[in-house]
Amino acid sequence: MSERDRVQSRPDDFVERRKHLNDLSDEQLQERFWKLTDRIVQPLVDLAREHTSPSIERSVLLRMGFSSIEAKEIVERVQDHGLLGKGAGHVVYRVASEHNLSIREAGLALAEGMYWDEASQLFGAGGDE
Repeated sequence: MSERDRVQSRPDDFVERRKHLNDLSDEQLQERFWKLTDRIVQPLVDLAREHTSPSIERSVLLRMGFSSIEAKEIVERVQDHGLLGKGAGHVVYRVASEHNLSIREAGLALAEGMYWDEASQLFGAGGDE
């Protein structure tokens, strides 16, 4: 007996299952498709927005021009201060903006332990943007 013979066939109920779509125009079908797609994808978007990891944050800092060693130190300090969820790059950016520094200067200062009180205040209750 072949694999195909062992598999039970499913009754063809396509016509029955699509009855609720019969009266929709192509435009309405397309609109429905995109609404359903958004519903499927939204939990993934929410997950990405609400969760991060040290490796993701190091990757962001690498793309901002920091070396691997610099990025590792910044992310460790961001994590130590409970700001990982705000984004390491965002912390560096906000500190740079507040102190009129370049991104690199702010990141290196944070890696050396400077500006952490200010960073914590920037992202304190109601401080995230």
